[in-house]
Amino acid sequence: MPVLKKVLLAIFAALLSAAPAIAAEITDVTGRKVEIELPAKRILLGEARQIHIAAALKGERVFDTIVGWRDDLVKKDPDSYAGYLERFPAIEKLPRFGYVPSGDFSLEAAIALKPDIITLNLEAAEAAEESGFIDKAAAAGIAVIFLDFRVDPAANSEKSVAILGRLFGAEATAKEFIGWRRAQIAIVTERLAKAGDITRPKVFIERSPGITGEVACCRTFGPANFGEMVEMAGGHNIGSDVITATFGDLNPEQLVVANPDHVIVTGSNWSAESDLNQFVAVGRGADPAAARERLKGLMQRPAFSSLDAVKSGAVHAVWHQFYGAPYEFVPIQQFAKWFHPALFADLDPERTFREFHEKFLPVTYRPGYFVSLSDGGE
Repeated sequence: MPVLKKVLLAIFAALLSAAPAIAAEITDVTGRKVEIELPAKRILLGEARQIHIAAALKGERVFDTIVGWRDDLVKKDPDSYAGYLERFPAIEKLPRFGYVPSGDFSLEAAIALKPDIITLNLEAAEAAEESGFIDKAAAAGIAVIFLDFRVDPAANSEKSVAILGRLFGAEATAKEFIGWRRAQIAIVTERLAKAGDITRPKVFIERSPGITGEVACCRTFGPANFGEMVEMAGGHNIGSDVITATFGDLNPEQLVVANPDHVIVTGSNWSAESDLNQFVAVGRGADPAAARERLKGLMQRPAFSSLDAVKSGAVHAVWHQFYGAPYEFVPIQQFAKWFHPALFADLDPERTFREFHEKFLPVTYRPGYFVSLSDGGE
């Protein structure tokens, strides 16, 4: 019986793969309407970190239709790349591309792969338009689709997941993904709403310190992205008081005057491109002791030494790549636990992320996405 079942499943899979594509229209996050055949048979990911979503939609078969991708996963998120390489060794030979706004994306090499679709992030839209990239791709029969998980995730993350669901022929899984994500965020937001008038701690979240140049201060987030996650978790993002864009800068004096109750820095393994190597390497399988030492070092900068958060040990690091994938439910849960430990004593963000891996992803979970100075008895 098991043999017969395997044969039937193989026949069913073959029939699915042989099913004709259906002409359809997709509206991307820029509002462009694109005529394509779905599901796409050959997809080029203009940002490889979109694999975090694609893999949740397609699981073990995620690379069946991916013919190339940008080189950013290897450079900016090598720990995640290692996890996918371990599970899918053939991706080492998958063609890699540069970044459209930097002018180092070879459209000629992309055309040679004959993709149906090139997916790009919203940040690349202006450069793609001005350079004629979209028109040149269209002339070669390639549709360009813009997605967004960074600039305005509240408006575009779910829409982008749904688009990828259609491109990969995984609409049902996309809906399940979106529903699961909403439910995990609601654990925090609904409990905060029921708690009523709570005190919101002041939070400064610093974007990728220690990656390049001098150890300066203070690149941060406005009301979107990590700034919004802080607010949803019951904190007050001090960056939103002065910055209206997704990203911006505070000067050290503004930080000292604000005197936040919590400091959070974003970090990742940027060893492939950092000229400073003082970043906090958190992420899949990261060493918490090493990350904590880096975090402690960053707090020795002049602007930080007098802050109440540093004195009390309320200093944390979060995996930077959460800012570009619709996995916001994980940092929102962790932030809530940091900001309101009594209210969220039963919440286990690590267990949440492990369950997500087991339910959706083809790679195994390994901890290391967060660290706090207080964890080391500071």
